[in-house]
Amino acid sequence: MKIHGIQKMTLLDFPGCVSCTIFLGGCDFRCPFCHNFELIDGTLKPTMDEDELIAFLESRKGLLEGVAITGGEPLMNKDLINLIKRIHDTGYRVKLDTNGYHPEYLKEILDTGYVEYVAMDIKNSPEKYAMTCGVENVDLDVIKKSISLLMNGNTDYEFRTTVVNELHEEADFVKIGDMIKGAKRYFLQRFTDRDSVPYGNLTSPSFDKMHKLLKIAREFIPNTELRGVE
Repeated sequence: MKIHGIQKMTLLDFPGCVSCTIFLGGCDFRCPFCHNFELIDGTLKPTMDEDELIAFLESRKGLLEGVAITGGEPLMNKDLINLIKRIHDTGYRVKLDTNGYHPEYLKEILDTGYVEYVAMDIKNSPEKYAMTCGVENVDLDVIKKSISLLMNGNTDYEFRTTVVNELHEEADFVKIGDMIKGAKRYFLQRFTDRDSVPYGNLTSPSFDKMHKLLKIAREFIPNTELRGVE
């Protein structure tokens, strides 16, 4: 498997774990606020292969504890389960990011016991889900299967939503709350613009708006917190 990018050390991507983050290519969605669009459109070429990654991890033992796998959408890579096993067998904890659109493969991976933590994106309220994903249609039953899998499983997890002024309003978080009511952990992340974001004219919510949304979300998921809000 080809690795399209690596952040060699982070304290943020894997809760409670000093980790590196690896980036895999490909995604089902075309979210207009995506920070990693070069992983989706193919402009970012691979930086290492799987063997080189394992060699890097071997050299960082004692410095790193875990590996966060993100994208793109990692579950589009059918060799992902083998990569996760190799990382696990090297002695590292594994965290997986996903958009929730591959529940069967997600279950297969979780059943191995090699993944310790999953972060799943909740893009928006049901009516605005496809628009927020930048595609014509999204099968919400598939998304709900992944939500149920995490909420009823044994793997630690979080749900998270990147909040964009032009895409999200207060009513959306009532509907999101209904989708994930009683979840273990939920984060609202404030969108920040970057050169790699594919669409312009998107803006970050204010401090006040984020706290209003936090209050709404906590009515459904008491353990809701903000990320990227000073």
